[in-house]
Amino acid sequence: MEKIALGSDHAGFELKEKIKKILESLDLAWEDLGTNSADSCDYPDYARAVAEAVSQGNSSRGIICCGSGIGVSIVANKVRGIRAALCHDQEDAVTSRKHNDANILCLAGRRTDVEQCEKVIRAWMSTEFEGGRHQRRVERIEKPRDQEKDWR
Repeated sequence: MEKIALGSDHAGFELKEKIKKILESLDLAWEDLGTNSADSCDYPDYARAVAEAVSQGNSSRGIICCGSGIGVSIVANKVRGIRAALCHDQEDAVTSRKHNDANILCLAGRRTDVEQCEKVIRAWMSTEFEGGRHQRRVERIEKPRDQEKDWR
């Protein structure tokens, strides 16, 4: 069974708690890596924990929430092997999976209502990576720049 790592800061805490119910309705297991309240905290701690869980293979994918979704996506993308995508709608979710093989979904706790969140998660979880020309591009993301022959 696929396991999803979950994380949030205080601004994404309420949405993260609702995401647990969405994942359960999809018969997906999850692990909550914090935070555990709406008390002010630092989003990098929780974004990094989720990204490392996915990068190390302890979870197959991750979902992280903060107020805007921007901060957690920046932090997660610093971890090797992570392709975190901030998605505001179903189209973003589908594209992030089809074209980028995103393995972490980032959501904006202050902008995403539960109904929209469920649509985004369902689209993101059900969309497969398309491969083909996109595979080459994903491989280039992973390769250090000094190893690229034709980096522009």
